[in-house]
Amino acid sequence: MDYRQTPAIFIADATGLDFLNSEATPGGEAIDWISDGKGLLAWLSQAGLVPAEVLETMRSRYAPTELNEAAEKARQLRSWFKDFARKRKGRPLVAEDLHELEPLNQLLRQDAQHREIVPKAADGGTTFELRVDRCWHSAESLLMPIAEALARLVCEEDFTHVKACEGPRCTLMFVDHTRRHARRWCSMALCGNRAKVAAHRKRIKEQRSD
Repeated sequence: MDYRQTPAIFIADATGLDFLNSEATPGGEAIDWISDGKGLLAWLSQAGLVPAEVLETMRSRYAPTELNEAAEKARQLRSWFKDFARKRKGRPLVAEDLHELEPLNQLLRQDAQHREIVPKAADGGTTFELRVDRCWHSAESLLMPIAEALARLVCEEDFTHVKACEGPRCTLMFVDHTRRHARRWCSMALCGNRAKVAAHRKRIKEQRSD
């Protein structure tokens, strides 16, 4: 099955973790939404990280081999950061963690952005706003919004509330933004209901054995 045709999963409440979840086992079978260049473009589109016109330009400007190479680097970035996040989930980040983030800082230093004055969106008057535009100078530029999302995860979220789904075969991660921070599942539809059904069956089995 071509999983690029299946909508990716966005349940993490943080785009950086949604990127890590672009490789998942929601039904017990491994899925990778960025297995190649086409998959990377599709995932970026669904995540809303790259404007549609930029994605179309990338698709026409660069050969499939170049986009596949960008996807490979995205997978390497994902694997490295997933290891970082899993080791540190459930506790606040500390100053000593910064040296582990140097590969991400190295990638961020390659970003090329500029600011431009443009008409203010949804404004019929003559007011303006300052917009940040990215220079898409290569296929690897597609990694930059991903790197920015990971950096925002590190800087803006409390890793104390970064969790892994408790589903026995689930690999998804999320930030628990609930009031009591009691979220246990990636979603009720994917894992929560399964756990409830399993617990119900267990109770019935125990009652019958009494």
